Amino acid sequence: MLFTLYILTPLANYAQQDTSKISIPMKNGKINYEQAFTTNKSKSEVFARAEKWFAKTFPDEPPKLYSSDKNTGEIKGIGMFKVITSNTGNYYWLKFDVNIRVAESGYAIVTNNYYEKPIEKGISNEYSKISYRWWDYRQGHPWSVEDKRLFTGLDQNTLQLISSLKQSIDQ
Repeated sequence: MLFTLYILTPLANYAQQDTSKISIPMKNGKINYEQAFTTNKSKSEVFARAEKWFAKTFPDEPPKLYSSDKNTGEIKGIGMFKVITSNTGNYYWLKFDVNIRVAESGYAIVTNNYYEKPIEKGISNEYSKISYRWWDYRQGHPWSVEDKRLFTGLDQNTLQLISSLKQSIDQ
């Protein structure tokens, strides 16, 4: 009987581990989402829709656009969203760079340089790079019990953001 317990113990521990994966893309050790789309719309129409999407998606972010160049087809700005990480009201503001490139054949969006700002009692309310935290989380060393919700929220919100740009362009 003792032998049976010894054999089953590793199985019980394995069942308690969180086996769900969060697949956040990386480039040069940093969080980096890139998506390219083709379209049959003109470059000027796609550019105008992308500008409108940016202003609507990030209305309260000063400055809304820190760079918009119709000739090069580039729109660069800072995006931001909130990720709720607990039932007690803790959340994070995530701030990141958004770069949209429009060409004759389509457009691409890149989001990177993610920073986190925790809104939680007893935690510094300054922005810091989230890549270090993501590295530790992937290595099995989370900084907080809220890390899974934080990274799941980062991934879901970013993918929804990219999808909403595509919807705005495709309309």
